[in-house]
Amino acid sequence: MLLRSLTLCLLAILPCLAAEPRKAWRIMPIGDSITEGGSTFSVYRLPLWEKLTAAGYVFEYVGSKSSPSRVGPLLHEGYGGKNAEFLAGVVPGNFAKTPADIVLIQAGHNHSIEEKPIPGILSATESMITAFRKANPKVIILLAQPILSGKLPKYSYLPDLGKEIPTLAKRLNTADSPVIVVDQASGFDFQTDAIADKVHPNASGAEKMAQCWFDALTKVMGKPEPRPVPKVVPFKKTPQGDLSLHLFLPAAAPSDTKRTAIVFFFGGGWSVGTPLQFYPECAHFAAKGIVAISADYRIQSVHKTSPFESVADGKSAIRWVREHAAELGIDPNRIIAAGASAGGQVAAAAGTLPGLDEPTDDPSISSRPNAMILWYPVIDNGPDGYGDANVKARYQEISPLHNITASTPPTLMFLGTADKLIPVSTGRAFEQKMKAAGVRCDFQLFEGAGHPIYEYRKGPSQLRDDILSAADKFIASLKS
Repeated sequence: MLLRSLTLCLLAILPCLAAEPRKAWRIMPIGDSITEGGSTFSVYRLPLWEKLTAAGYVFEYVGSKSSPSRVGPLLHEGYGGKNAEFLAGVVPGNFAKTPADIVLIQAGHNHSIEEKPIPGILSATESMITAFRKANPKVIILLAQPILSGKLPKYSYLPDLGKEIPTLAKRLNTADSPVIVVDQASGFDFQTDAIADKVHPNASGAEKMAQCWFDALTKVMGKPEPRPVPKVVPFKKTPQGDLSLHLFLPAAAPSDTKRTAIVFFFGGGWSVGTPLQFYPECAHFAAKGIVAISADYRIQSVHKTSPFESVADGKSAIRWVREHAAELGIDPNRIIAAGASAGGQVAAAAGTLPGLDEPTDDPSISSRPNAMILWYPVIDNGPDGYGDANVKARYQEISPLHNITASTPPTLMFLGTADKLIPVSTGRAFEQKMKAAGVRCDFQLFEGAGHPIYEYRKGPSQLRDDILSAADKFIASLKS
């Protein structure tokens, strides 16, 4: 069934224990390599970020260290190969510089059974908690019973350490600064959830750890703003993996009503990014009766691909929506492509480029949207524009600015005057070429705004509200 929901389990919200509302939570992940991550194994920080973001929480990771991910660098206090005593000597100083509201402590590895390490690990953990409270007397401590390991006999002490953690938590727990035990051990099977070393998590192990942290965090972070639950449906198979669309479907309408659709493409330089970027915007448009969709596409950090594959996926997404318009209640002649930065380039490419179609797509179905709304888009891939050497060498194939015709859809474009990647002059050149081709182009500048115009990770903002209001008016004008 086309719309069989792979509904994200990320949005289950549990009872609230937090006493006061916050604009944004600061979360510090603390531990060893299991927290830091590595090139050969998975780490919980990204799937936890995705779960919290999809659920509507406004938060940020903090720490002195940074590791790459599909959504860009994520901060933490993870130290590969280091034990709890090392963490107790280093992390409190970093915490004092950037205090967190919540810490996630997963420590206990990197000793051996011969060292009889449990008393030292517990003492180091207590020392960290005491130091954190000096910097933030209301810090919330989530303390893991650490995942178990099949690297034996070295780590045979871990089950006994896990049994001692609740006793420590109970002794240190206070009303102002609770210490909450998170059972990471029980559901983690090192035979199936770890890589061959039976220590470090694989993808399923990282997912299990993220879910444990998420379940605990939702009990202390309060309820986020209600957000619709998207349906996630596959739309394309590629050699690098399947791609999906995240569908935000409005409430039921009369059977003879054909809705407008808007398809978003996330930003990130064709290298990083996630469809979650445009969840708030999708929720906004769905509430207004528009079928709002956030599309996945191939990116370098995940799929080892180039911008050319990203563009092909964008065109495939528009084709898929148009092909399934009747099932989705969409007017196939009212499909809007939207996106930010490189995602704006993908959207604009669908509206301008004659080529870069996927060979397996049905060419009888148009990949050209009926309108475009572009957030600080990469529209010039020419010699003086944005892109690597390969992109610039082939700019005539991929650059929206160099492929404008009378068939280019009407466009609304947003750009900040302080954007260091997309000069205002580039926006003006696009506007002028559109108008010279006889095509509508509404170009709106935001004084002093950069790239991005607003931070999608940081929750509501006046700039976001202003842009959505302008987009609403533009969409309404298309019907007249």
